[in-house]
Amino acid sequence: MMAQNLLVELLVEELPPKSLKQLGHSFAQLLTTSLEVQGLITQDATATSYATPRRLAVHISNVAAQAADKAVTQKLMPVAVGLDAQGHPTPPLLKKLASFGVDATVVPQLKRALDGKTETLFLDNIVKGTSLTDGLQKALQETISQLPIPKVMTYQLADGWSSVNFVRPAHALVALHGADILPVNILGLQAGRETQGHRFEARVNPIILHNADSYVQQLITEGAVVVSFAERRTEIVRQLALAATKENLTPIDDDALLDEVTALVEHPNVLVCKFEAEFLQVPQECLILTMKANQKYFPLLDAQEKLANKFLLVSNIRPTDPTQVIAGNERVVRSRLADAKFFFDQDRKKTLASRVPELDKVVYHNKLGTQKWRMNIVRNIATMIGAQLGGDTLGDQVFEAAALAKGDLLTDMVGEFPELQGIMGRYYAQHEGLSDDIAFAIEDHYKPRFSGDTLPRNLVGVCLALADKLETLVNMFGIGEIPTGDKDPFALRRHALGVIRILIEKNLPLQLNELIDLVKNEIYDSLGLGISESTPDLRDLQVFVYERLASNLREQGYIAQEIDAVLSLNPQNLTDIPRRLAAVRAFAALPEAISLAAANKRVGNILKKSEGSIHDEVNIELLPEEAELALHQTLTTLLPETEKAFAAGDYIALLQTLAKLKSPIDAFFDQVMVNVEDESLRNNRLALLKQLQQTMNRVADLSKLAVS
Repeated sequence: MMAQNLLVELLVEELPPKSLKQLGHSFAQLLTTSLEVQGLITQDATATSYATPRRLAVHISNVAAQAADKAVTQKLMPVAVGLDAQGHPTPPLLKKLASFGVDATVVPQLKRALDGKTETLFLDNIVKGTSLTDGLQKALQETISQLPIPKVMTYQLADGWSSVNFVRPAHALVALHGADILPVNILGLQAGRETQGHRFEARVNPIILHNADSYVQQLITEGAVVVSFAERRTEIVRQLALAATKENLTPIDDDALLDEVTALVEHPNVLVCKFEAEFLQVPQECLILTMKANQKYFPLLDAQEKLANKFLLVSNIRPTDPTQVIAGNERVVRSRLADAKFFFDQDRKKTLASRVPELDKVVYHNKLGTQKWRMNIVRNIATMIGAQLGGDTLGDQVFEAAALAKGDLLTDMVGEFPELQGIMGRYYAQHEGLSDDIAFAIEDHYKPRFSGDTLPRNLVGVCLALADKLETLVNMFGIGEIPTGDKDPFALRRHALGVIRILIEKNLPLQLNELIDLVKNEIYDSLGLGISESTPDLRDLQVFVYERLASNLREQGYIAQEIDAVLSLNPQNLTDIPRRLAAVRAFAALPEAISLAAANKRVGNILKKSEGSIHDEVNIELLPEEAELALHQTLTTLLPETEKAFAAGDYIALLQTLAKLKSPIDAFFDQVMVNVEDESLRNNRLALLKQLQQTMNRVADLSKLAVS
């Protein structure tokens, strides 16, 4: 047998749709990697993954029937154990050699080498390459054990006694090397060449595969199955667009829904359905979520992105007359939308304010308190932020919005669809006649909900969203609920990024440390604890926020040195950070930048090594050297310029001004010794360097730009 293409397929009962894409990818990758490690395929071999609701498969090109033999050096045992005093092999050595398929005749050829401090025997041997049958058997076992299965099932095999574990019961295994069956087995199944097509529309069942390369074509022509996940997805997108265009509408854009629907069908067929226009009186978010979450339909939008009373169904069957299929799905969706309308109508019979007292029965966290307790804190924090940004008028609006913000948590609609929290609060607030400022703030205080989401539309929502996120961060860090690795159950990373985006993109003149202290004080006051020595100082929270900020800035294209230079100063006004970064980038382009950064780093190292406190003032009379006097005079001249630029926020001008320091700094380090014996001279020169460092590092720590 020579190198041929390999096909492996595992036929199973319907797989979890939300996991199918990952399962298909992992099945192909794990199997291919295992065969590659065993030397049965080369790195340039092509592996193609297939996945449908009822199968996981992979096609791999140029798979050898036998791996090449390999020359290996195998460690045996210490010389003192393997050879006796006369140099003859001991029984343990003979037994070890036998395990490698050789006898005592190879003893004279054994190598001796130090293994650590011990002289050890080594055998140069030729290991026969594994056969494809053995290699595939091993690869299958490794693959099945390592698949990212969300929940394992245990089921009995046909013998009625044995049981196995897998994501769903498996019914058939195909393993073809070219046209030849490989005698492997897994999950109680012996490999063959038979598979199944579409449950209802296959022309032939079972399908007898001719060879590894006929798989795709036979499945579509005989089995009515599009086995490629990617091709099925592309076909669904094409049919959705075509059907929507005929209606002058657009299907909703939802990649997760598209993946899930692709995982539910083997031969997609898009049909247009409709529902009664009266249901459009219900907020479209409710109707869209109902259709997507419960029925996996694609709602249709008009040119103004308003929901139409039509939707698209991706069917798994292609009847000559689809009337019955359409009617059945319209009947189902009518029932679902009627439920949504009932919830909406019932919810509007009670005001949001009347629901707020019931929040006292909803636990926020078992180490903290209820949602009502939490929202009282958020209300107070948001009101103080509002008063700081817009006076009493804004503060009063924020107070009203915060008092109602969580009221919709107790509505029937949000109980059915938690994803609608905030959104429904906005609709109910508008129904009650509250202003748009209040209504939109209720919806927007959850924003940004995800990466790239929009920010709150008005200042009321900005204050409320900021308070809501800060309260969560401070409370969770205060009780030790800090994210670790990929575990972040309270979405604190998202909350931190939300705070960062709101402060920077809304250009809010608020200090991060002051905001954290404000929240901490409010929480401890509400608990009647007050601030004491045992109160967490939450420095870890500031570090956490800066880490999220650094990550976000890297995604925006800033380099690590620029980010480190700015954030190492812990600027509390985050709105300054984009301007500081722009200034650092402009400074780095100056001809003097490399020299100044290196000098800055040298100054920092000298100051770190100095003992005792360093004076703030420089005594001019203790500057005997011309170079140190010149540096002091240049600093004195530049100080008003840098102060003016810093006060105006013109950080680019400030850093460019520093270019004038290059010559006096170079002369200083060439001609002046800092650590002299005379203590008064030494301390005065250290004070001069301290002033230099403070002048240079007002915008960023320029030493971070120095070449290592």
